Amino acid sequence: MGRTVISVRQVDVDLHSQFIELWITHRIEAGTTPEAAQRLALDGTLRTALQRNDIYAFIAFVDDRAAGYVVLADSTRSLLVNSPCVSIDMLFVHPELRRTGVGKALLGAAGRHADRQGAEHLASAVPAQNREANRFFARLGFAPETVRRVTSTATLQRKLSGEPRGQRYSLDQVLQRRRDMRTKAARTASRAGSRQLPTQPPQIAG
Repeated sequence: MGRTVISVRQVDVDLHSQFIELWITHRIEAGTTPEAAQRLALDGTLRTALQRNDIYAFIAFVDDRAAGYVVLADSTRSLLVNSPCVSIDMLFVHPELRRTGVGKALLGAAGRHADRQGAEHLASAVPAQNREANRFFARLGFAPETVRRVTSTATLQRKLSGEPRGQRYSLDQVLQRRRDMRTKAARTASRAGSRQLPTQPPQIAG
């Protein structure tokens, strides 16, 4: 068998269709239905994103067949520290062409892009549950730095309040009723005690 020939090209308008086909395959593998993936891919959002000045995408070809892609974004390692960094937002290799060097070729393109941008570091968000991907990046020198967690704004607000809104409202009502009952009981006890007090001071025998 001859040696696999891998080439990498930056995505331009002429490569949008091939990129989108790979992206659909990626989404389906991640659990999206084919119909939903098609809708997401064909509404124009991807083509618009690919033309942004801060987004860079590269496609790898194996013997002229689109085999995978990497999507990069220029950033910094921290909002407070101006240290240029290239973020790897997506890395995908077609299932039929894995373990052929495509992933390494794509990361090679990412490294060259980082050099051109003057970035000292590359960062990649790798799903914690994807052991194969984590091992792949670890072998290439990527060390864990942070764990990125995602939640919805509604979930965050609910957790911060401690209780769902409806339950919290009901709890406030219960607590207020208890306070009112304690206050009423204290007043009743106070009035009863006043009625039992002697009207004259006791006589002290001489």
